[in-house]
Amino acid sequence: MQNFISIADVQDMEALTNTALSIKKSPFGQADLGKHKTLGLLFLNPSLRTRMSTQKAAMNLGMQVMVLNIQEEGWKLEMQDGAVMNGTTVEHVKDAAAVMGLYCDIIGIRCFPGLVSKEADYGEVILKKFLQYCHQPIISLESATLHPLQSLADWMTIKENWNHSRKPKVVLTWAPHIKALPQAVPNSFSEWMCKADVDFTITHPPGYSLADSFTKGATIVQKQDLALQDADFIYIKNWSSYEEYGAMPTVNDNWLLSNEKLALTNNAKIMHCLPVRRNVEVTDTVLDSENSLILQQAENRVFAAQAVLQNILTNKVF
Repeated sequence: MQNFISIADVQDMEALTNTALSIKKSPFGQADLGKHKTLGLLFLNPSLRTRMSTQKAAMNLGMQVMVLNIQEEGWKLEMQDGAVMNGTTVEHVKDAAAVMGLYCDIIGIRCFPGLVSKEADYGEVILKKFLQYCHQPIISLESATLHPLQSLADWMTIKENWNHSRKPKVVLTWAPHIKALPQAVPNSFSEWMCKADVDFTITHPPGYSLADSFTKGATIVQKQDLALQDADFIYIKNWSSYEEYGAMPTVNDNWLLSNEKLALTNNAKIMHCLPVRRNVEVTDTVLDSENSLILQQAENRVFAAQAVLQNILTNKVF
């Protein structure tokens, strides 16, 4: 593995997942692998689980970690090649990325979408600039379109909670929210589930379809009650419109996940990437029930990140 931007960078999804599950049993088994190596974590947006889990994963491997909140602590970056920098930008990304590559052996970057221009966001401008100029392996800590570290942890969690011979029915359901959110988590989860050995369904109101490139192989249902029938796992997540980019089309039906709706399922396990708007997206009673896997997902973020770092450290020529 050279970079970890999407599932396309993973040669063997099951092997990587099994490595993460193995690491969970013995987190310090490769404690010297990252000795004298430095992980740089660059945040253009807020983070809790991604920041702490990736840093812990690196420390479990003996790595040093440097964290930069570039919007608050760094110079404002110019992204356009050939720009005449006589405005508000102070440093060009080609210089900043190259310098970070000199200081760090692996770089993780978190860069949310603006939800204004579909072309700019789905072009992954910031991520691609760092891939071009830093000359070191790049790990996505959530980009404008994908969150692969979250998806690896999610697939780990499903595997840990499924021991039947049949395929589990996994449902990704849209949920209400007070503001427009990116499509990165649902895009990424869809990518991974479409390659996993599961029966995968996505349910959302009209106007909230995800990009076809991330949902090939999924069953799409616009009636939540129908989609939830016999579900084994339910992944709850809000996202804004892809078609009417960044908008929040009016939804008349009730999409809040409650105990009444869970009665339609096969005693389904509940998943959410966090942070979650309690009693807006899903009720307290559901989140705090025995079926909730949200804390297990969060814990697994450490071992997902550690598996990716371990893979890169093992295969990179220093």
